[in-house]
Amino acid sequence: MDTTNLIHSLLHHLSAVFTRESDQILQEQLGIGFSQYKILTSLQDSPAIQQRHIAVNLGQTEASISRQVKLLHKKGMLTSRVSPRNRRVHLIALTPKGERIAEAAQNVLRNYQHGSLEHMNSKQQAHLLELLAQVHA
Repeated sequence: MDTTNLIHSLLHHLSAVFTRESDQILQEQLGIGFSQYKILTSLQDSPAIQQRHIAVNLGQTEASISRQVKLLHKKGMLTSRVSPRNRRVHLIALTPKGERIAEAAQNVLRNYQHGSLEHMNSKQQAHLLELLAQVHA
């Protein structure tokens, strides 16, 4: 396997492992999945946006976002309102409960992620971040 394929394979594998483990930890501790977590945190960054924008920001389909939004709404973490500019547009926002769960989830994942990188010193972590940012760009 050439270097490019090996790098791609390792990144894909790490992404799958981190996603699966994050999902499991969040389910066990807070009763939400990783997909729901990503929606909550995207709403922290951009309150009162359309599901379509969430889907674009997260690189997911509108249908998958819609399913997760309905679950979060049933759990009392999201609210929806009609846009004052366009009555056909519904804006999604966090409830106070959703805000609390999002913050708790960030803390849970921060603790989990810290353990997964503790074998690297801060200089190595900074270098890894720089390299990943270059690949992402």
